[in-house]
Amino acid sequence: MKNFKEKWEIQQNWQLIFPFFGLIGLIYSGYKIANVLLAECHIIVEVLATIQISYLLLKITLFLFKKLEKKWILNYKWEMIRVFIVFAVTGSSSMLVGRPIIKLLGITKENLNPVLYWILFIIIGLIIYQILLVTFGWLFGQFKFFWEFEKKMLRRFGLRRFID
Repeated sequence: MKNFKEKWEIQQNWQLIFPFFGLIGLIYSGYKIANVLLAECHIIVEVLATIQISYLLLKITLFLFKKLEKKWILNYKWEMIRVFIVFAVTGSSSMLVGRPIIKLLGITKENLNPVLYWILFIIIGLIIYQILLVTFGWLFGQFKFFWEFEKKMLRRFGLRRFID
């Protein structure tokens, strides 16, 4: 445990909650992927696939950590886990919030061309995503990081004049 804390620059025990929830999210993602791929298989096969997919996701995540460690300015390595959790929660939440908003606006697949429906769905989802990203970043104690990230993203969308 001491080596783990040193590697992730964890100074206090409460900071261990982020690697714990990150690992739980990784295993859950592995389970969901295995469940989609092997829905009709025996439970043992599904559990083994979950373990393998979770391991693969862990390897990909650690690879991304190494690449982004130099790019993202964070004080401690464990904060990267917190940032990844914020991205995961925001992406899922934007879809959950976006669907009722689209229905509230009266936009459905039945009353609109499917191509136009999906274009509007993506645009509304992106707007909600931007708002939720800063909100969840603030809730997870990473407001400064996500505010800078948000400004950079909005500049790329061509909205520089509203930010600068």
